[in-house]
Amino acid sequence: MRTLDLSAPPRNHTYTVSLCPDEKKGDRFVRLAKEIVLVGLAAGFVILIGWICVQALFSTHSTAEEKKWAMSTITAISGGLVGYLIHSR
Repeated sequence: MRTLDLSAPPRNHTYTVSLCPDEKKGDRFVRLAKEIVLVGLAAGFVILIGWICVQALFSTHSTAEEKKWAMSTITAISGGLVGYLIHSR
């Protein structure tokens, strides 16, 4: 077995160290299920709010103030989604 001095790595070499906790299958399932539920709920609310805004924009019964509010909300939703996509790359 070869040992390395991590305070002085060989030339043209890099190293990374990571610590990963042991995760049991049950714990992983619960964590992933919670994440899926949270992402699904968040996406559902964004879609619902977007749908309400689109309905307000195209409704003949909406006032000019309601249409401004709907347009601002749609702009915020689309800006947030674009920001998320750009940041996640």
